[in-house]
Amino acid sequence: MHHFMEKLLDGTTVEWKKLGEATQLKRGKRLIKSQLHVSGKYAVYQNSMTPLGYYNEYNVKADTTFVISAGAAGEVGYSAHDFWAADDVYYFQTPNNIESKFVYYFLLTQQYKILAQVRRASIPRLSKTVIEKLQLPIPPLKVQREIVRILDNFTELTAELTAELSARRTQYSYYRGKLLSFDEDEVEWKTLGEVGEFIRGKRFVKNDMVSEGVPCIHYGEMYTYYNIWADKTKSFVSNELVETKKLRTAQKGDVVIVAAGETIEDIGLGTAWLGDEEVVIHDACFFYKSELDPKYVAFFTRTKQFHDQIKKHISSGKISAINAKGLSKVKIPIPPLEKQKAIVAILDKFDALTNSISEGLPKEIELRQKQYAYYRDLLLSFPKEEHHA
Repeated sequence: MHHFMEKLLDGTTVEWKKLGEATQLKRGKRLIKSQLHVSGKYAVYQNSMTPLGYYNEYNVKADTTFVISAGAAGEVGYSAHDFWAADDVYYFQTPNNIESKFVYYFLLTQQYKILAQVRRASIPRLSKTVIEKLQLPIPPLKVQREIVRILDNFTELTAELTAELSARRTQYSYYRGKLLSFDEDEVEWKTLGEVGEFIRGKRFVKNDMVSEGVPCIHYGEMYTYYNIWADKTKSFVSNELVETKKLRTAQKGDVVIVAAGETIEDIGLGTAWLGDEEVVIHDACFFYKSELDPKYVAFFTRTKQFHDQIKKHISSGKISAINAKGLSKVKIPIPPLEKQKAIVAILDKFDALTNSISEGLPKEIELRQKQYAYYRDLLLSFPKEEHHA
């Protein structure tokens, strides 16, 4: 790669200048909320990379790099379209020998320096001088363009993969809903309470968790770690704790269902336990015992029709929660076991493709992003021998 850089530079020199001297840093102009529209021709940027709204005029031309100075202070953006910069946005006017997008990619390599100098008050702020003082390498224009071209390719690849992943997720959620919805007379419908029982876990705290011992599932992990099924746990508790606190365990084939959380959407997610060992369950969860295929139940807990049914039984305070009575009332379609297994087999494939980091697109995207960051830093680390500050 260094050889590549040498070839790219081809003996030409790289000038270093303070950003404030090499470019002009301009501040945007405030608009009041009532002037903004929900959609429109020109995006208005203010305190984050998400447009604040839209306006019928622009004050910054396309192909411009900008920095947020309050709120999401220190975030760097680039716009290929004309836009309106509000007063918490600084944008760069670049002379003919500097590509605006080159400045953007360079600033991304400096983001850690910029973020380190954000003043963290009630509203985080970044002063103009922090940005102006940064040293900018200025190779010849053709070198800047080649670097931008290479990094654009990386960004584009990642964007394509991300779009594909998002399409897959939509498709997966569509098929999950479709495969698990039957006409009322097509299969038997029963409540979960009629075909199985819910048993509540018992309380233990995060400090009780140890690095080895009896497998356990803490309710918080149901949101961050577990998916459709598991046969190993992330955490453990000691044998002594299980005995002294008489903790409750679920067995192979039970479905662990989370029953408390900060948002209503997350409650009720189920994970089929397929491990040979018993697993200790936290008291903000239930485990469900039935003759149904455990994965079939777990997939069902992730559908809209399940959620629409439990919503009315969730009590919401500071923490939202559902009890066994509420869960027991949920109606589930019950096709023959063979059919349940066939549905599970199809959904498993979608799930692996969509979510698994080892087999699917997420892994690919993660690798691309690492590769992109690596090349970006490499392509923009120019030798500084000839630089005198």
